[in-house]
Amino acid sequence: MKLKELERPAVQVWSPASQYPVYLATGTSAQQLDASFSTNGTLEIFEVDFRDPSLDLKRKGVLSASSRFHKLIWGSFGNGLLEGSGVIAGGGDNGMLTLYNVTHILSSGKEPVIAQKQKHTGAVRALDFNPFQGNLLASGANDSEIFIWDLNNLSVPMTPGSKSQQPPEDVKALSWNRQVQHILSSAHPSGKAVVWDLRKNEPVIKVSDHSNRMHCSGLAWHPVIATQLVLCSEDDRLPVIQLWDLRFASSPLKLLESHSRGILSVSWSQADAELLLSSAKDNQILCWNLGSTEVVYKLPTQSSWCFDVQWCPRDPPVFSAASFDGWISLYSVMGRSWEVQQMRQADKISSSFSKGQPLPPLQVPEQVAQASLIPPLKKPPKWMRRPAGVSFAFGGKLVTFGLPSTPAHQVPQPCLRLVFISQVTTETEFLLRSAELQEALGSGNLLNYCQNKIQEASLQSEKMLWQFLKVTLEQDSRMKFLKLLGYSKDELQKKVATWLKSDSGLGESPQPKGDDLKCIRQQAFCSQTSKHTVEEASASSTFFDELVPQNMTPWEIPTTEDVDGLLSQALLLGELGPAVELCLKEERFADAIILAQAGGTDLLKQTQERYLAKKKTRITPLLACVIQKNWKDMLCACSMKNWREALALLLTYSGPEKFPELCDILGTRMEQEGSRALTSEARLCYVCSGSVERLVECWAKYHQTSSPMALQDLMEKVMVLNRSLELLQGPDGVTPGPATTYRVTQYANLLAAQGSLVTAMSYLPSDCAQPPIQQLRDRLFHAQGSGVLGQQSPPFPFPRVVVGATPYSQETSHRLGFQPSHQVSTPSPRPRIFTPQSSLVMPSTPSHPSPCPGPRMQNTSDCRPPGFQAVQPSALGPGLRPGPQDSLKNSPVPRGNLQRKKFPETFMPPAPITTPVMCLTPEPRGVLSSQPAVSLVSHAPPGAPGELSLQQFQWPPEKMEKKELPPEHQSLKISFEALLQRCSLSATDLKTKRKLDEAALRLEHLYEKLCEGTLSPHILVGLHEVARCVDTGSFEQGLAVHAQVVGCSSFSEVSSFMPVLKSVLTIAHKLRI
Repeated sequence: MKLKELERPAVQVWSPASQYPVYLATGTSAQQLDASFSTNGTLEIFEVDFRDPSLDLKRKGVLSASSRFHKLIWGSFGNGLLEGSGVIAGGGDNGMLTLYNVTHILSSGKEPVIAQKQKHTGAVRALDFNPFQGNLLASGANDSEIFIWDLNNLSVPMTPGSKSQQPPEDVKALSWNRQVQHILSSAHPSGKAVVWDLRKNEPVIKVSDHSNRMHCSGLAWHPVIATQLVLCSEDDRLPVIQLWDLRFASSPLKLLESHSRGILSVSWSQADAELLLSSAKDNQILCWNLGSTEVVYKLPTQSSWCFDVQWCPRDPPVFSAASFDGWISLYSVMGRSWEVQQMRQADKISSSFSKGQPLPPLQVPEQVAQASLIPPLKKPPKWMRRPAGVSFAFGGKLVTFGLPSTPAHQVPQPCLRLVFISQVTTETEFLLRSAELQEALGSGNLLNYCQNKIQEASLQSEKMLWQFLKVTLEQDSRMKFLKLLGYSKDELQKKVATWLKSDSGLGESPQPKGDDLKCIRQQAFCSQTSKHTVEEASASSTFFDELVPQNMTPWEIPTTEDVDGLLSQALLLGELGPAVELCLKEERFADAIILAQAGGTDLLKQTQERYLAKKKTRITPLLACVIQKNWKDMLCACSMKNWREALALLLTYSGPEKFPELCDILGTRMEQEGSRALTSEARLCYVCSGSVERLVECWAKYHQTSSPMALQDLMEKVMVLNRSLELLQGPDGVTPGPATTYRVTQYANLLAAQGSLVTAMSYLPSDCAQPPIQQLRDRLFHAQGSGVLGQQSPPFPFPRVVVGATPYSQETSHRLGFQPSHQVSTPSPRPRIFTPQSSLVMPSTPSHPSPCPGPRMQNTSDCRPPGFQAVQPSALGPGLRPGPQDSLKNSPVPRGNLQRKKFPETFMPPAPITTPVMCLTPEPRGVLSSQPAVSLVSHAPPGAPGELSLQQFQWPPEKMEKKELPPEHQSLKISFEALLQRCSLSATDLKTKRKLDEAALRLEHLYEKLCEGTLSPHILVGLHEVARCVDTGSFEQGLAVHAQVVGCSSFSEVSSFMPVLKSVLTIAHKLRI
């Protein structure tokens, strides 16, 4: 593709590879004249900026020259100096050699001409700088004159040796060897090439073609192999390029003969030694692969001869071409279409002829469009090869490679490339703590582990959390929870006894010590002072103590019309209810409670409620909670400052059935209404209730989930709490939710990245059906290599497909293990997390056989499940769906319910080949173009409920009976419809109401999928979790669960209802419902 162009009848030269930005220098060519026949010379320097999409070059410097140029060369001499850009040497007529300082040309400051020397006779057509010593410049002209100039001392040039050619000839080209600094070669029109050794000042060897038709016009040394060079001939009778090796100089090694006329120039790529550019009189520019001697890139035919081509030293794919029509063009061999430039040119012309109105679009003939496409190189060039590479692999492995340091021509073919695999460990502290946790879990000594954590904890909240976790592993945990909260029964009894003693001392009557309960009893029966002294009473016998005192005043039953009389009448009649009412009205609460206790449980309960309603003190709410046991109201009404007291009440009074739920309610309220510190304390509630899922969700709110140490902290707490739950409920009673499973998987991934594959495998839940966990288990199992010999391989986590040129038909679907049916599937139970042991936990045996048991290389017929029988396709109406096949009852269902996906008729499965498929019967390609008689699938939008359709057979449609929602999913519909109703009542603007109406319609797709049972288990678990968040008003948490479900699900499976569900949750969160 053409990148830049410049209209100049000039010779050209690129700036050295070390120069940036890239420059292109042009000098007025001595071999060309423009229309004005001017003989003035100009040296210009242009900046090549490929970021600019235009074809123009930016001129950065210009200088008038005394003569025109036959050759330009740009050396790096002085480039190491401050602001040094090298030296340009120009060869002119009459033996003139001129040296220019590039920096001065660009700055237009000091005199740019360094020196002018006129030593040669005739035009100086050959120039080259030594690649090893930038101060050495070779120049060649007529009469076989070759001079070696030292830029540090230009007074006397050197010669490589005596003129050995008779008769003398012009020097057409000079080139320094690219590997040996003292070797110089020259090419002459007679077809000879002379190789000079400057150490001996004599020619080493002369290379010539025996046909005597070779007319050398160019010369180039191999960039890598020191003994090889190419010569090109400009004779139309022999338009060839010869590759010579000086070790066998009797004849050329290879001949390149694709040009039809004489070759004018060649240029060897320094970035890829196999690529050689050539331009000839046939108006073609070819790029050769010297290894295969074929043309790998061909530029479209030019309008004029190109007399000079040069690779760009800095940008390997770029080269420049100077032609006799006065244009210098820059191209790239990477191959692109010319359409962009053609459209740009067309737009430029259209702007001149449009007259304010757009012209009709240009219709380019198809043949012209195809001709404008330039094919890229047939083989990737070497500059695209990475000299070294590094990549992280699964299990914390680092894979590195590098090219051999030996030269390419010395490397044996084929050569072995070394790939190094090393283990990288970046989180040493994380691995140490993980090993400690693994050891504690394996040995069962978690009490000491928790005690060490308590001692190491620096924060009081962290210490309290570990104390609670330790208590969960001990007996009588409730009493110990109360102690940790600061409430102890023993201390309370001591405080009450002390208070009673101090209170009785204040109100004690002046009686001698030794008074006992009998004295108190006697004082209760009489109101007057007894005539017996204390000494007599204490000395009396038991018989006299049991006698009723004779001096008691008789009591009378009131019969008046006052309150006492009314109470007497009620009591006499046994009407305890009215009696209690009278007492309450007169605020005689003690009498009311005593009477209510005698009247039964219902009356006592009503009296207590009336008392608590009338008697308002600071302790009244607490009394009400203890008496009425209405714990949910207490949790909703109490101040969050008293969360410890609320938790203590639950620990003391609530039953074991409702205790976990009540603790979760308290923790949820602390999270929603409290600060970050209070949210952190909510974790204690979740520890008490044993809710691992809520503990994980609470942790995720205020911790950096990507931090390995933070994740290690969480897993230590989760594993200890999980072990305590196993002790209480048994291993089968622990059913973690999606958040816990996600964190455990994340933790296992992190362990695997550090190389702890065995430990990571032990943390994965063995019976989890979620695809990420199944895939990770499969990777961990196979990454251990010989470490799992003898162990059963986990089920293959990907659906197996047969890759071939076979149209997707019903027969194919049966071959792949699909059913064209929609079966109602119930959600699988949530996975159980296995607490890791000290050794690797073996993956559980799958309940269904693997789709392809046995070795991985087998016939496709072996990929059927046991008991699988071929099922012949049957004709179905558009409204009918086939039921489950008996022959497939015991076959495993592929992950993601693949039988419900819709494929086009000529579907080619895009999945990669994960297993070698042997003995596949090839099918004719003509099948692809033919249309099958019956199409099993219809094109439907992603996520829409699909139906089977027939194209050839048409039966009248039948009415579909709408299935009922399964009982286990009815709660989803109830929760979502209730949320929509609440949002509609709270919404005030019409836009929101329209969104809600549309959401109600879109959610019908969800209910249809639930009826059909086509949703994956992890999506069902996530939907139920979202519904639970909706019921509790935790819309932020619901959105987080929504994002997690969408992230690990197929887009086509959830696109019909998940976006609208997110919209409803967002609206509910904004409305603060």
